[in-house]
Amino acid sequence: MAKVSVYNIEGKQVEEIDLNDAVFGVEINEHLVHQAVKSLLAGKRQGTQSAKTRSEVSGGGRKPWRQKGTGHARQGSTRSPQWTGGGVVFAPKPRDYSFKMNKQEKAIAIKSALTSKVQASNIVVVDKISFDDIKTKNMVQALKNLEVHKALIVLNDNDKNVVLSARNIPDVKTALTNTINVYDILKYDKLVITKDAVKTIEEVYA
Repeated sequence: MAKVSVYNIEGKQVEEIDLNDAVFGVEINEHLVHQAVKSLLAGKRQGTQSAKTRSEVSGGGRKPWRQKGTGHARQGSTRSPQWTGGGVVFAPKPRDYSFKMNKQEKAIAIKSALTSKVQASNIVVVDKISFDDIKTKNMVQALKNLEVHKALIVLNDNDKNVVLSARNIPDVKTALTNTINVYDILKYDKLVITKDAVKTIEEVYA
């Protein structure tokens, strides 16, 4: 089991804990990690692009000139794709780009991403994060104490004061244990996670 230090929001080490190898020490499956990222990004695509095919462009009902004898190539419509103002060949149409991964694949991808953070020493465990009021400077100071800049902060409970204090900080995002995803874990340089959140994730994915 990997042993990591636990810090308080003042940046001082308070204890050490062991991480469950079944979650934080698995063999990294790069293919499923790639699929998980691709799935999340594909699901975010609007898919609203649209262009008209030759059957949808107005006009062009009349043959522009007779079939033979003009010296021109034969044409059946002024709205064919080769004409200015014509339709588009294989025009893009609204579509859903999303695709699904099964639960087991998602779990392996999450564990692979978490393991990669542990192996790179980019995980920071804190005993707890709580503030008496909503102030951005509170979170800024806490991250400064932990020597963290671009970070994903994973909480066990939806603490309004913490979430709102972090909302206006660039390159910082908060997430709950049930909303974490592979893309966010990999996107941010550091994974700041509370001790309670570690236990919850181990219970869910072990």
